[in-house]
Amino acid sequence: MKSFQFTPTPTIIFGIGKRKELPRLIGNYGSHTLIITGGGSFRKSAIGSELLDEIKINFEYSNFEAVAGEPTSEIIDKIVDKYRQIPLDVIVAIGGGSVLDAGKAISAMIFKNESIVEYLEGVGSRKPDGSKLPFIALPTTSGTGSETTKNAVISKVGINGFKKSLRHDNYIPNIALVDPELTITCSPEITASSGMDAFTQLLEAYVSSKSTDFIDLFAYQGLQLVAKNIKKTFDDGEGIHARASMSYAAMLSGIALANSGLGTVHGFASSIGALYPIPHGVVCGTLMAECVALNVEKLEKTKGEAYAKYVNAGKLFTNKNEQSDDYYCKVLIDSLRGLTEEMKLPKLSAYGIKREDFDAIVLETDNKNNPVELSKADMMHILEERL
Repeated sequence: MKSFQFTPTPTIIFGIGKRKELPRLIGNYGSHTLIITGGGSFRKSAIGSELLDEIKINFEYSNFEAVAGEPTSEIIDKIVDKYRQIPLDVIVAIGGGSVLDAGKAISAMIFKNESIVEYLEGVGSRKPDGSKLPFIALPTTSGTGSETTKNAVISKVGINGFKKSLRHDNYIPNIALVDPELTITCSPEITASSGMDAFTQLLEAYVSSKSTDFIDLFAYQGLQLVAKNIKKTFDDGEGIHARASMSYAAMLSGIALANSGLGTVHGFASSIGALYPIPHGVVCGTLMAECVALNVEKLEKTKGEAYAKYVNAGKLFTNKNEQSDDYYCKVLIDSLRGLTEEMKLPKLSAYGIKREDFDAIVLETDNKNNPVELSKADMMHILEERL
């Protein structure tokens, strides 16, 4: 059995209707709160307006900020500058992964005078010390698993862009309040991209070169739930049981990636996301099938542990027993390609990416903990397949 070290998790409160516990949880920290939400859809929804109104009623000293899109250093710095001198007891983020990352970053930077850029991995020169305001995370999508991770991803899109993490063990949320009903208002497009993000995180963590038996338990259970429910949530967004399963799987994906790391698909998500305004989940969803296909092709020569795990994942998508390992790997790849098409994941060209951009993308793409090393030509092939 492999040795392992387990990254801590938040206090997790999971269940349908559990969002109603938020006022009590806020009150445990104090009466001064900052609420971070997304660009507007959550606030306009019946569930969202009801929850926010209850906060306003119960807490006189409530402040509200909206973060639309993936958080940039400018957005974080602006909000931190605004509230640095205002007494706050707790920060609450209610939204998708970008909103949760923004709340996580704000809670960490509120005691700092420098720009968050100074503390980003591979960009700044300062090391985070872990100090932060208490932070409560309520995901409204089933995707990034940010509610159970210790990093906040900050982006700058353009020629000198980056997509880097602010990271410290203490930056995990104090509380992850996961209510699947909050995901019901997600559009089919967001349901697809966020669901494929969670799927990618679970599978990449499962086959990671850093995987351990302990974390495999989390990753494999999440994969079981995704296999049964990802298409259901796309076809019927109001099906609460499928939504609950995907919320649980996404939460598990955060735990898995925090401990086992991720692979080349997320390497692409970082490099492409730094150059183009393309949603993280779209990159993962559109590239996942082709990256898995290439990994399997290279691994089938020597088989081994990672190949056996791809076999296990393929078995989740078929009722046929006692088939060959190659059969189950083909089932997995065909299922991924089918999901990509059926859920209408956009191709890269839809966001202005061209073949002449491939060199710049591949240059900045990390194989990370991919189970097999991919060459420049391999990565070019993946991009070409989804252009």
